[in-house]
Amino acid sequence: MPTRHGILRHHARHQAAASGRWARKGTCPSWVQKLLSLGDSGKVVGSRGGVVGHLYNYFFLVVFLIGIAIVFLASEFGWRLGTRTEGHAASGNISALEQSLLGLLALIVGFTFLMALTRFEARREAVLNEANAIGTTALRARLLPEPHRTESLKLLREYAQIRIDYIPTGKSFAELPTLIERSNNIQEALWQQVKALSAKDNNMVPTGLFIQALNEMIDNQGKRLSALRNYIPDVVLLSLFGIAAVACGFAGYASGLDPLRTRLPVFITAFLVCSVIFVILDLDRPNVGFITISQQPMIDTVASLSAFNE
Repeated sequence: MPTRHGILRHHARHQAAASGRWARKGTCPSWVQKLLSLGDSGKVVGSRGGVVGHLYNYFFLVVFLIGIAIVFLASEFGWRLGTRTEGHAASGNISALEQSLLGLLALIVGFTFLMALTRFEARREAVLNEANAIGTTALRARLLPEPHRTESLKLLREYAQIRIDYIPTGKSFAELPTLIERSNNIQEALWQQVKALSAKDNNMVPTGLFIQALNEMIDNQGKRLSALRNYIPDVVLLSLFGIAAVACGFAGYASGLDPLRTRLPVFITAFLVCSVIFVILDLDRPNVGFITISQQPMIDTVASLSAFNE
């Protein structure tokens, strides 16, 4: 009877052979192309499915304007539907349903705002922790003997510099695979310095301290990339826009039933809701919009590394 590992090896060989045939023939199915192609953010293209795709592939102002248009159109549709319902006044049930929907909207807005705020704070803290880790590694690199001391400080200066050079691009560090690859190469070069130094004398205290700081610096890059890629799920944002449209549309319908009420309060409510949604989207985009993460800790670290004497 074939073992589990044998079955897995046979399945892997079958997939590799199929991929080779598709590559040679140039007739790779579209679903395989979607699974094999990776986006810049490292996520599988097409894994979200549907027409909408990943909301973060679009500029957040576009997403916001489309959402606010849907909410206002729903409010206007509800108003017109209510005014055309002749001979019916706003009953207590309609008012109760309107309040329930607005309460549900307030609940999901509060939860989504909390999700965006906690992610924003995590990203800001990740920048500070990585800047501190780089600074600590540089201080301990100054304890190393030559030529490892000079070479390590040179690599650390470049490592920190690439973390502020991308700021004018308006993208996050996680969206620039070229910089991430260069950063990983610098980490490998620093590790080679440690290996060469440890081969000479593995009992040196400065070497052990430098290895500890280097490990923490590498870990902090992973934590920062994870925080930058941790967006609010698309289903939460779509639910937020959907509930906002339904609640504002129902509020417009209730206003249309009551001849003493106008559409102005409904539009004001829709505008305020959309303003909060705008803040949520802005908080969840770390490097674009009006609310951005300060890179000052990293800038200060670069300045301090430049002041180090060789």
